[in-house]
Amino acid sequence: MPTIKPDSESGTAYTRPGIYTRGAETVDLILKAALDVLIEEGAGAFTLRRIAARCDMKVGNLSYHFARKEMLIQLLLDDLLDYYERTLDDSARQPGIDPETQLTIMIEICLDDIGTMRTTRLFTELWALANHNEFVAERVAAFYRSAHAQIASAIAPLNPALSPAEVDAVARFISASMEGTTIFGGYGKAWEPQMPQMKALAIKSLVHLAKTVAPGDIPSID
Repeated sequence: MPTIKPDSESGTAYTRPGIYTRGAETVDLILKAALDVLIEEGAGAFTLRRIAARCDMKVGNLSYHFARKEMLIQLLLDDLLDYYERTLDDSARQPGIDPETQLTIMIEICLDDIGTMRTTRLFTELWALANHNEFVAERVAAFYRSAHAQIASAIAPLNPALSPAEVDAVARFISASMEGTTIFGGYGKAWEPQMPQMKALAIKSLVHLAKTVAPGDIPSID
């Protein structure tokens, strides 16, 4: 499978699903350009024409691989899911790690990632696109559903009194709490220097919540 170049800040290489076997090098070039446009220029500049210009390519040639910009969003998110899966496999999912430590590692990974330029800018721009594009909104929601499931996998054995629906509710709350730090402590944000404090408090409070929340604390949804 073709490999995406390492993220400049993390230095970690990851691969994307090999769904484009033909012209893979060109596809990688297009994906990198699409990512650069979102991060450096924002959602308003995210057009096939602008991405083609970043690739020094004609729009028609780019459209041969990606007829719509939404297809690029889908593959970029697939890349990210693949990257996070591999990161978890190399850390939280190692043999012998107990659920509390597993959840702690997941929170650390998420908050450290939020502190990078790539993630802070990419996700704020994806949220902006999702506000006005139903397809992007669904793809972003699918990405977060996968993230919630990963968190839930650590919560369930940590607090076996919770039902599957209650585990999901706690996982969504933990995910939302972490994502909320993006606008305050993300890369270049006003309180970025306080991110280590936010991280320490998040680990202490969110892991404690996952361990101690009781079924009666969570209202059921009819």
